[in-house]
This record gives sequence, C-alpha cells and structure tokens, in this order.
Amino acid sequence: MTTEIEWWEYDDVEEMAAAVAGDVQFIIESALDARGGAVVALAGGKTPLPIYEKLAQAKLDWKRVTIVPGDDRMVPLGDPLSNVTAIGKVFIPKGARVKPLISATITDYKAAGRSADALLQDLHWPLDLCLLGVGGDGHAASIFPGPDYDEALNGPKERRAIGVRPDPMPPEAPVDRISLTREAIVSARALMIAITGAKKREVLEAAIEQGASSPYPVGRILADVELPVDVHWAA
Repeated sequence: MTTEIEWWEYDDVEEMAAAVAGDVQFIIESALDARGGAVVALAGGKTPLPIYEKLAQAKLDWKRVTIVPGDDRMVPLGDPLSNVTAIGKVFIPKGARVKPLISATITDYKAAGRSADALLQDLHWPLDLCLLGVGGDGHAASIFPGPDYDEALNGPKERRAIGVRPDPMPPEAPVDRISLTREAIVSARALMIAITGAKKREVLEAAIEQGASSPYPVGRILADVELPVDVHWAA
C-alpha cells in the first residue's frame, strides 16, 4: 500500500470542483510543456461533472489534449449512461480529442474490451493523469467483482482496457462495461480520486486500511500504487 495518500476536504462540491479542476489544469499544462501533448483518463458518472465544467473554462491548448473515459457502459452514444457522451459534451466544443472506448459495431463485451485495448495502444502512454471516482460498493473505474475481476486486477501489464461483466450487476446501470485495467491506472503519472458523501468516504477509508486483502476493488487497486495519491472529498 502506498503511504502517500493525502486527503483534501472541502465544504461543498463547488469548492472541490474548483480545486480539482485547478490541479488537473496544472497537470495538463505540465504535460503540454514537457511533451507537446497530454493524455488523461477521466472518471464517469455525475459526481465529477462540476469538476469538468470548471476545467473546461481553463485556457489550455485543448487541441493537444486527448481524453479517454476511465470506463464506460456498453450503451450507444447519446445514452444517459454513456460516460463518453457526458465528457464529450463538455470538452469536444473546446477542441479536445475525446476517444470513446465503446465500439458501435461490437456487441460482445469481451471483444469490445479487446477493441478498446487496441485503441489505447495507439495513444502516448502512460497516462498523464487518471482521475477516479469510487462507488458506494467500492468499485473504481469499472473494476467490479465478477468473472473478469482477476483479469482486470492481475492481467498482463501491457493490457490497458478490458471488457467487464459485473456480478451482481449494479442496479443503477445493469450493463456490461469497458474499463481501464489496474495496471493502466496505477502506471499513470498522476492519480487523483474525487468523491462526495459520508458513505463513499467510509468505504474508501476502509479499503485503504485493508489494502491488498480488501473486499473493495478500490482497495485492491490502490494496494499497488507507488506514486502519491490525492483524495478530494466533499460532504
């Protein structure tokens, strides 16, 4: 378990959004200065959307920024469950390249995972940033317990994405997923977590304490992280 997990607490979501957006902007600016481009993975769901709205106001050379979702649901573009749709609505108008993980023509989730992995192999790697959320059940990205759990956590190091069938299916979004693998997440140059609410904080604190033996996926993910992790939390 990394010993450099730092918690940042905020009075409300708006304050957290401004702080996280500022940190992400700095990381992107540093990557642009160092390599002429930036590749970042952003969390899906509704929690980070205020962060993205703030970040989109930053004066960046967005045309040199590539964004991928850290995970996505196997639904069509435009579907309310589509993470790339939500992220794209914010950043495509700024000029950023937003790369979908989901293929419109592949219905088998395993094959879709292989397709996403091939797509990510074409990007500059490692990621400059991976921004994660954490579910109330302890999942991060779309690494869930189920038939693909071990492969997502312990698969080949060169694999960047995988198809995932959660078991049990999350009731709020009962569909197959594509997710970054743990190796893709922990090899990022910077790793941030942004969460809200007392329950998620309780789950994350327990997962960090439990480390590699945690029943929560996020505990298993963070157990191998060697770089510092910033956890941003608002009630």
